Amino acid sequence: QVQLVESGGGLVQAGGSLRLSCAASGRTFSIYALGWFRQAPGKEREFVAGINGSGTSTRYGDSVKGRFTISRDNAKNTVYLQMNSLKPEDTAVYYCGTALGSGTVVIPRVELYRNWGQGTQVTVSS
Repeated sequence: QVQLVESGGGLVQAGGSLRLSCAASGRTFSIYALGWFRQAPGKEREFVAGINGSGTSTRYGDSVKGRFTISRDNAKNTVYLQMNSLKPEDTAVYYCGTALGSGTVVIPRVELYRNWGQGTQVTVSS
C-alpha cells in the first residue's frame, strides 16, 4: 500500500506562487496515476490536477487551467503541483491520492482515488 504525505502549503498573497509536493512510500509508485484535489470549508472535494504513472499525460480542472502545473519525479517518488497566479478562491486544503485502475489515464472523479494524505493548507489573501 502507498502512503502519501503532502507539503508546501502556506499563506500567500493573491498573484503569488506556491509549489506543493506529494511524497510517496513504496517501490511501485510509478504504476499509479495521481491526483491533486482540494476542499474548502463547506464544499465538496474538487479535482485540481492529475498525472498518469509515466508522467506523459496530465489533466486539469477548469478553474486552474493555465495557472497550475502538475509534474512527477518517479525516481524521487514525488508529485508536484506548481501553482501560479493564485487567487483567494484557491484557498483550501490540498490533498493527493492514488487513482484506481491501470495508471495510464487520468480520471477526474474523487471516488476513484485512494490513499489520501493528511492534506496541506493553502491560504491566499486578497
